[in-house]
Amino acid sequence: MPVPSPFAPFVESLERLGLPYCITGSVAASVYGEPRLTADVDVVLLLGLKDIAAFKAAFPESEYYVPPDETLSKETARAERGMFNLIHHASQFKADIYLAGTDSLHAWALAHRRRIAVEGGELWIAPPEYVVLRKLGWLREGGGDRHARDLRFMLAATALDVAFVEREAARLGLGEQWRRFRPG
Repeated sequence: MPVPSPFAPFVESLERLGLPYCITGSVAASVYGEPRLTADVDVVLLLGLKDIAAFKAAFPESEYYVPPDETLSKETARAERGMFNLIHHASQFKADIYLAGTDSLHAWALAHRRRIAVEGGELWIAPPEYVVLRKLGWLREGGGDRHARDLRFMLAATALDVAFVEREAARLGLGEQWRRFRPG
């Protein structure tokens, strides 16, 4: 029996929901660099307070752990760093949902997301520049070796808008981390 992908139970519902989203984190890093196993998927989602009922309908509690309404409302109302988890009961896979809010880098990622084919369909993936910048941020916050490895493989395998990454790294205070990995 084939093992389900960690993102399939979430992407199918996100696609039906129709709200702007993109896959990021280790799943995106695997697309742009070296594939690696993961039991969760990171998603940037544009979710407003008005969308919560439709979101909950797309992820029924009989199939998913979904945070309580008050948590969804609180996180959705945050201008920045809104976040919550979903868990698919049958597979026990987890999705970390990062809410776009007013974060300009999230907005850029959603505006520049890419449609890719995967087994059984298509999904939206964050652009590689976004994934690199977020990985640099995790490194600054004490992230482990897996982020550094992801960065090395992504930078070796995927062309980037280096000027954009340079500007954003400087704006986000990630210059030191970027200098460690900057190509050439």
